[in-house]
Amino acid sequence: MSRDLSGQATGDGWEGILDPDEVILWQGRPDATVRVGGAQIFGMIFGLFFAGFAAVWMMLASTAGGYFWMFGLLHFFVGLSVAFGSIVGPPWRRRHTWYTLTDRRAFIATDMPLWGRKLKAYPIDTHTPLSIDEDGDLATVNFAHEYRQNKNGSRRVDIGFERIPDGRVVLAKMREIQEDAA
Repeated sequence: MSRDLSGQATGDGWEGILDPDEVILWQGRPDATVRVGGAQIFGMIFGLFFAGFAAVWMMLASTAGGYFWMFGLLHFFVGLSVAFGSIVGPPWRRRHTWYTLTDRRAFIATDMPLWGRKLKAYPIDTHTPLSIDEDGDLATVNFAHEYRQNKNGSRRVDIGFERIPDGRVVLAKMREIQEDAA
């Protein structure tokens, strides 16, 4: 069983995950409020255009009789999911996410309906690239990245604690970990 900086036991669910002498320094959750920016507006416009095109196609196809118009339903619902998923998807994902920082690693835990539970650990050492993106009272502290495949090759995706209220405090703790490792 580990102890946090206040001396309280942190064994709840961490048995077998943390190293025997690993200490939890911080735990938190991302802000899950809906935020509408340029990317979300673009996604909504594109999705509504896509769904609208499918709806017009279905209306025209229904005049021919039969059930051929039903092939447009898939496209209609895909368009709606793109339109509204770009706005409610990220807050929904953040609502099912938990963060933990220990004296050695950063953990991102998710418990997504249909996808299940996942726990990813990222080591914090002297080579960890740390950065912070501040947006008002909230900040995103990035500490890793990965490359994800897309149709044009791959793109870099930053990994970190998204939209947390105490981002500067967490960044300072991570820098202390790096200094202790050096």
